Amino acid sequence: MEYLLSIVIFFPALASVFVFIMDNNVAKPYGITIGLIELILVAALWMGFDYSNAGMQFENTFALIPDYGINYHVGIDGISLFLLVLNAFIIFLATIYLNQPNDKNYLVVCLLLLESILMGVFASLNVVLFYIFWEISLIPILYMIGAWGTGEKIYAALKFFLYTFFASLIMFIGILYFGYLYFITMGSWSFDILDWYHLALPFNIQLWLFLAFFISIAVKIPIFPFHTWLPHAYGDAPTLGSVVLASVLLKMGTYALVRFSLPLFPDASYALVVPIAILALFMIIYGGMLAFAQTDMKQVVAYSSISHMGVAVIGIFALNLEGIGGSVFAMVGHGIVSGALFMLVGMIYHRRKTRQIAEFGGLAQVMPNFAAVFAIVMMANVGLPLTVGFVGEFFSLLGFFKAHPLITLIAGTSIIISAIYMLNLYKKVFLGKAPNAKNLLLNDLCAREISVMLPFVFVIIFLGIYPKPLLTPIQNSTQQLLETMHNRAIKKETKIYLKNPPPPLEVIPHTSQSPKPIKEV
Repeated sequence: MEYLLSIVIFFPALASVFVFIMDNNVAKPYGITIGLIELILVAALWMGFDYSNAGMQFENTFALIPDYGINYHVGIDGISLFLLVLNAFIIFLATIYLNQPNDKNYLVVCLLLLESILMGVFASLNVVLFYIFWEISLIPILYMIGAWGTGEKIYAALKFFLYTFFASLIMFIGILYFGYLYFITMGSWSFDILDWYHLALPFNIQLWLFLAFFISIAVKIPIFPFHTWLPHAYGDAPTLGSVVLASVLLKMGTYALVRFSLPLFPDASYALVVPIAILALFMIIYGGMLAFAQTDMKQVVAYSSISHMGVAVIGIFALNLEGIGGSVFAMVGHGIVSGALFMLVGMIYHRRKTRQIAEFGGLAQVMPNFAAVFAIVMMANVGLPLTVGFVGEFFSLLGFFKAHPLITLIAGTSIIISAIYMLNLYKKVFLGKAPNAKNLLLNDLCAREISVMLPFVFVIIFLGIYPKPLLTPIQNSTQQLLETMHNRAIKKETKIYLKNPPPPLEVIPHTSQSPKPIKEV
């Protein structure tokens, strides 16, 4: 069990090497097998996870460039654990869904490489290591869009790459400067996040560094007005590209906010709550309005993602247990729901070679199973109680309501807005009369498609009814995060976000180094 996390990180990448020497017809079964093994390994992580320990577990450390504090240091807590589970779950189902007639080899390689990279993103505790994984995640998705996309796929791929790459360079400057501040304060170099937690920065430095991180994160989520790459990337990407983008890659940004921005810059985080909440409101309302105005089913789901991630951002900046814990749960829930929606849109596109809403109608008569599955996933996207989409958004809004009731009431309209555009989509596509005779000849879900969608439906309903297996470890680690913020805040007035500090933890989190006192720069 000591090196299980490292095996989880690198196993898919190592396995992908053998795909290059395989026949095209063998690549998919091999990808499914590797995806299943990885899912079992991640399940073993989950089963071996100590729910009573809010700190890092399954840690592995060895030096890479010790003179400058750049090490291979990985570990997971309740916040990152379920993002690993989500990643393994989505990639496994993506390999089953794969129906690319040609070049299966390269698409399987992209999926497995991306799985490894994202595992590294969510498990890295050394900031330089995190940044390396963060940047190289662009390469597989860039290739997927450019090679197998539709429409202006090259433009969409390059726009996605340039936006995220150059924004990430700003974060890299912030990382280097923070490392330099640690060096001049502590006398040694370190880029370990657990070491950085022992350094308290003045407010003005916190503010600039927060913005350096935030610009890169805002592009990745994406937060308004850094969202303009998303419609092109989602619309022109192949189905599996859209699935991975929405389900897992978007969570890199919100995860980075929770793991890095809040605990490293607590004073700046509190000072910017209202401005960021306003940006999140734009995401919720503007994204929902754009979703309603779309004529392409895929674009409806794409803009829907912007709207729902706005709720997750609201939850993060509630800066309390309910809000942050609910936001992490919402990341997992949105990943499941958005992945299912994009796969469903891909299934209908594969049959009709069009995603235009006007081309459809009356599909419930000829594809009743497809219509039933779409209805369940749609209700989860709306946030219907007893579905996975409800739990995270409810706690996110509840947490923010405690500090800013008015903003929360406006953000709560996301439920109404999402209901409007999703029910409108369902009505036009599945009800009424078919405007085209081709719709009457469509086949219902095949065995492969049913095997992909049943796990989505099961998880959507199960976690909506019984979310405790996820909420308990998430809340324990969120308490630890809030304790870290509370201890590192310099300005007394900024500690208002802990009016009711969480109770002391029973288990002291293990770190690879002995505890150090917090020092101010």
